[in-house]
Amino acid sequence: MQLLSVIIASSRPISWVNTAFPFAAGYLLAGGGLSWQLIVGTLFFLIPYNIAIYGINDVFDYESDMRNPRKGGLEGAVLHPRWHAPVLWAAGLSTSPFLLALIIGGTWASTVWLAISMFTVIAYSLKGLRFKEKPVLDSITSSSHFVTPALVGATLVDPVIGKNFWIALAAFFLWGTASHAFGAVQDIRADRDAGLSSIATEFGARTTTRLTVLLYALAALLVAFLPSPAWVVSLLGIGYVANTVRFWNVTDRTCEQTNRGWRIFLWLNYAVGAVVTMALIAGVTPPA
Repeated sequence: MQLLSVIIASSRPISWVNTAFPFAAGYLLAGGGLSWQLIVGTLFFLIPYNIAIYGINDVFDYESDMRNPRKGGLEGAVLHPRWHAPVLWAAGLSTSPFLLALIIGGTWASTVWLAISMFTVIAYSLKGLRFKEKPVLDSITSSSHFVTPALVGATLVDPVIGKNFWIALAAFFLWGTASHAFGAVQDIRADRDAGLSSIATEFGARTTTRLTVLLYALAALLVAFLPSPAWVVSLLGIGYVANTVRFWNVTDRTCEQTNRGWRIFLWLNYAVGAVVTMALIAGVTPPA
């Protein structure tokens, strides 16, 4: 039971919906209905996928996490070395049967996107690759963790993706890139103390935060070009801009102050996600 609690804590339960929802939304928007692929894929991207993302991350980030005061709770576990091997085994064993099922029941396109998705999960943290320590690539890779589930879901139904779906994905990608960059700002001093690099340590707190604001604004603008009721989601996207723009003049010395915005971001996702769900229902359900 202790091992299970460690694995769950490491997988960031508060963030599970951020990967399961894009898969299910992509699948349904592409025309898929209730099927075992939808159920298996949603369960996979809900729990095992997050065990892999964050479990691998916590194993290889142990040294920096020990120096990071915000770790050890809602925003991530400090994984003691005795749990490293069990968590890595849990990541491998929990994802394998789901991956096999999705490959067997998928298309060539969904299999390609699934492979890309899992590669970025591993490459982000694994020693020797460590995309998370390559500025800009770190935010791009992190964003792909949320975008690729949507691509897998959509291409499970149809390997060919329409223009509007690509626009939505572009907006989602910008949102994910901005979110990672903003999250990295609060860790600038902890990462530098541990000898780690990130988009935030490279560009500094102020430049990174301002870039985040612009990316959120661009994402909201792109959504506005989608068919109604996407304009509602576009307006809500301004909430992310408002949450980050107040740190416009943050400095490296005051970078930890952005944690206030990060905590709001975590809960903002749920509120925005609820509205996005309703917008999706309204957009894909034919009138009576």
